[in-house]
Amino acid sequence: MMQLDSIHHVALTVSDLEKSRAFYRDVLGLQEIERPPFGFPGAWFQVGDSQHVHLIVHDQATYRTGKALDTRDVHFAVRVSDYWAAAAHLKSCGYAPEAADEMKRIIISPRATAGFPQMYIMDPDRHVIEINSAKLSPA
Repeated sequence: MMQLDSIHHVALTVSDLEKSRAFYRDVLGLQEIERPPFGFPGAWFQVGDSQHVHLIVHDQATYRTGKALDTRDVHFAVRVSDYWAAAAHLKSCGYAPEAADEMKRIIISPRATAGFPQMYIMDPDRHVIEINSAKLSPA
């Protein structure tokens, strides 16, 4: 039997590398790391100690075009140590549950059915990102 140790990376196709690079750096606070000299544009970001998010520009990509934020659609999740601090940061970036710009909408579920607090946003290409915490810290 094969034993999986961890997820190494999540690869996401992006339509505008600089816009996505800014989102992953400025909104999610990820550190960009060195990327091999592939023959196509992209960027790599560090998540935690050993995981990555790889952004790839690909002319044959599949996107969630026109789809609204949906917690049950394809997504990946990242964990934060302070749920409310993360929510406050996203609010300072313009995210709100009823934002006029659907790309700035956030779903906040501090007492989610999953048993841990969750929130959801979309990146510039409508990839859904869950942000969760092991426990709900005091607000």
